[in-house]
Amino acid sequence: MDKFLYTRGNYKNLLTYQKALIIYDFTYCFCERFLKKFDRTIDQMVQAARSGKQNIVEGAKAGKTSTETEIRLSNVARASLEELLEDYLDFIRVRKHKIWDKDSKEASYVRKLSSGKVAFRNATGVHQEIFSVFIDFAHTRSEETCANIMACLINQCNYLLDRHIKHLEGSFVKEGGIKERMYKARKASI
Repeated sequence: MDKFLYTRGNYKNLLTYQKALIIYDFTYCFCERFLKKFDRTIDQMVQAARSGKQNIVEGAKAGKTSTETEIRLSNVARASLEELLEDYLDFIRVRKHKIWDKDSKEASYVRKLSSGKVAFRNATGVHQEIFSVFIDFAHTRSEETCANIMACLINQCNYLLDRHIKHLEGSFVKEGGIKERMYKARKASI
């Protein structure tokens, strides 16, 4: 049976999941800090962040048997994160804050930090994991900075999801779906 099942499914090793986890937790904190208690945007943003993360999880697990399902759920994650990105950009725009240019030093720093290319040390000089650095930012930086950090991180995650989806599409074209692989395995055993 292992001849036609993929070994995929460990979503915790996916960079898209790791970034989506930060995006969800950061968004939750962002909404608590910067949006009014009964603002409907809170639920929209938190649910979009959750949907992005959870669809990566479900897609990766479903990918063990169905590349088609993994592609579909990865696209749902991508769409949810795009919706969330728009919410952050709306937040920045309507408050007349500055949107960071993708080549700005701030955006470059966020990209480097999230990829592990910058060693961040807190005020006591202790190295912090990337996750805790971003969550610290969510609790301590201004609303403009926080929204821009999330725009950068969401763009990164979306880029990685686009690459992942393209890889899955190529895999599906090359190897087929579960039924095709099962048929080939059964035929080879005869």
